[in-house]
Amino acid sequence: MNPIIIKNLSIIYPHKTCVDDFSVVIYPGDRIVLIGRNGSGKTSLLKILANLSDVSAAFVPQLIEVDGLSGGQKFNAALSEALSLKPELLLLDEPTNHLDLNNRQSLMSMLKHFQGTIVMASHDVELLRSCAHIFWHFDNGKIHIFKGQYDDYKRDIIQKRQSIEDELARLSRDKKDTHKALMKEQERAAKGKVRGEKKRANRKWPKIVADQKERQAQETFGRKTLAIQNRKQDLLEELKALTLPEVIMPKFSLSAADIGSKSIVEIRGGSCGYGDQPILIDLVLTVGPTDRLAIVGNNGSGKSTLVKAIMSNSQIYRDGQWFIPKPEDIGYLDQHYGTLTEETVLDCIAKTVPHWSHAENRKHLNDFLFRKNEEVNSLVANLSGGEKVRLSLALIAAKTPKLLILDEITNNLDIETRDHVLQILQSYPAAMIIISHDQDFLDQLVELEFRI
Repeated sequence: MNPIIIKNLSIIYPHKTCVDDFSVVIYPGDRIVLIGRNGSGKTSLLKILANLSDVSAAFVPQLIEVDGLSGGQKFNAALSEALSLKPELLLLDEPTNHLDLNNRQSLMSMLKHFQGTIVMASHDVELLRSCAHIFWHFDNGKIHIFKGQYDDYKRDIIQKRQSIEDELARLSRDKKDTHKALMKEQERAAKGKVRGEKKRANRKWPKIVADQKERQAQETFGRKTLAIQNRKQDLLEELKALTLPEVIMPKFSLSAADIGSKSIVEIRGGSCGYGDQPILIDLVLTVGPTDRLAIVGNNGSGKSTLVKAIMSNSQIYRDGQWFIPKPEDIGYLDQHYGTLTEETVLDCIAKTVPHWSHAENRKHLNDFLFRKNEEVNSLVANLSGGEKVRLSLALIAAKTPKLLILDEITNNLDIETRDHVLQILQSYPAAMIIISHDQDFLDQLVELEFRI
């Protein structure tokens, strides 16, 4: 494959500019990962690369579970078809979504041995560590290129954040100093004018001298004022150009005293399944009041069936001894955010905690980064995936359940939103059961594993 030269590329939609004036060269054998917020233009760029006329390219898009096939099955079929074309350029959009551990390892092995060039969009940290050496970071219409390992990239981001925080502090001080300088200059000019008028009145200065000195004073004041105003405007522009990811500081309605000391889930000699066909048998499981448990296993092993049984799903039969929470004591969140209703953000929180005042609702939503009027009054249907997960967690935090069940919630989340989710869950005070293929996500949250 010859190098791919991208020159002055812009990706513009009616409501926003995703990429502005981007130029780069893609060399044969490059391993490039696109990183950025959902909606920043990653998939659009992959589609543009897929339609280049002078390179053999194969594109595997994001896939969902339909027609009786799992997302993992659909991805494997689409990847096999793409590889059969023997492409020079392989394009992947969130390839590890829905893949179990075995399929993930197979994918990463294939990518390491693939002879061509790879460009993929992914938030999967394990994949990024093993299969990438160039990162294109989409941010506010620009693409910033970083070459190196993923952990080096993360350190670079942290250092840049610290640098920005230091610069913001300096600019804030400079802004105050310029304001003081402007006030001082205005005060000095006013005093000078009063002195000139007194000397003119006392005839110490001839009229022509007094007029000349006043013009000179005005010109000096004008130059100094203009310089200060220009500096002030420069500072404001610099401040606008510097942005930092916001940090969520969640508050939960449960205290340690509310949680108690008894196990929240106990299963002895349990079995569960559909109809009269057991999928899981001889289950023995205990979840303490503050345990964080990951349920792990291959696709189709019964992870979701077990979760549904714990939630008393009417389609699942149970046998054996099951001591499980009341449905109202369980909070459930899946990758499709099925617990959200078709209302506004504010309506959702008001319905969840009807005894809260409007001010309390707004304050709670503010903690989860819903701050502007247009954000809190937005319909749920119009929210991005990241906004939906933040709202779902805000609703759970408002009535903190004693057991929180999470089912593949990091699928399709950008890295920044994924970090937001971690911030929230690391503060969660009660028990959690988590199904996830994202090992890095699990490593930062769970203490126990239950393998099926």
